[in-house]
Amino acid sequence: MKPETLNKLGRVDLDVTAFSLGLAPIGNFLKPIGEAEAEAIVQSAWDAGVRYYDTAPLYGHGLSELRTGHSLRWKRRDDYVLSSKVGRMLTPAPRGEIDFAPWVDAGAFKVRFDYSYDGAMRSIEDSLQRLGLERIDIAFIHDPDVFTHGPERQPDMFRQAMQGAGKALQRLREQKVVKAIGVGCNEWQVCHEALKSHDFDCFLLAGRYTLLEQEALDAFLPLCVERGAAVVVGGGFNSGILATGARPGAKYNYQPAPPPVMDKVAKIEQVCAQYKVPLAAAALQFVVAHPAIPSFIAGVRSVEQLQQNLAWFSRAIPSAFWDELKRRGLLRQDAPTPA
Repeated sequence: MKPETLNKLGRVDLDVTAFSLGLAPIGNFLKPIGEAEAEAIVQSAWDAGVRYYDTAPLYGHGLSELRTGHSLRWKRRDDYVLSSKVGRMLTPAPRGEIDFAPWVDAGAFKVRFDYSYDGAMRSIEDSLQRLGLERIDIAFIHDPDVFTHGPERQPDMFRQAMQGAGKALQRLREQKVVKAIGVGCNEWQVCHEALKSHDFDCFLLAGRYTLLEQEALDAFLPLCVERGAAVVVGGGFNSGILATGARPGAKYNYQPAPPPVMDKVAKIEQVCAQYKVPLAAAALQFVVAHPAIPSFIAGVRSVEQLQQNLAWFSRAIPSAFWDELKRRGLLRQDAPTPA
């Protein structure tokens, strides 16, 4: 599987590379990344043929967008695809008044939710200013999900997002300010509800379609195929365990992996050992085998991590490996696998 392979973004006249770069880490997620390293990550991805980049105002409180724009500014604009997000507004504030967690040495902006029509319009304008670029190709409504807002507030926040930001993005698409619009969050159920009620082009789904989780095959992904909506997937390692394996301290959804998850991953690792396939390579390649998924978004903290991800993505995996996972009940029978 070649990272630079171009795939059509569903029904939209955009081609994205099968491997794309998620730029949350260069917003100094959990620990700082230097300016030179941040620029080297983007340039190394470019040199490897990667042409789709994803950022957001939240990432580093604006820092990711600033660094993304700096790194891409002198590239020919038609040679790459860029996505960012709406739903959070940034307001300048003294650093002592800002809760930066989980970001470190982030931009001097407070972050607040704003899913309104006017808020989305302003958010796009602000993102373009931080990026220093003339356009964003894809705009996602960011995190109108239960994980972010909790079960009591989420229905109202989702409603605001659909009635406010959703209409704003539709307007921007009609005006050809952006080419594609959608929702980006951690829950396929929320993406499914959004697609049922609105004419979205694409979704960014983090961590919910992986070697460990295929519930999205029940209803969401079939509806995407039916509607011609694309899904770009991040979090293919489920925040760690599909890269490290079932080791002490392995993380699943940013928490210590529970015993059932550890047990399933250990069983997958047995098949990996039998076929000499790195677990991480299987995790990355599985995602983009689905016809609705044109690209996997990788977030990396260093050039070395990027090169390792690219190597995993490119590694040859025999079809018998996927057959064995299904035979052992470790992968759903209806899950598409790489050819």
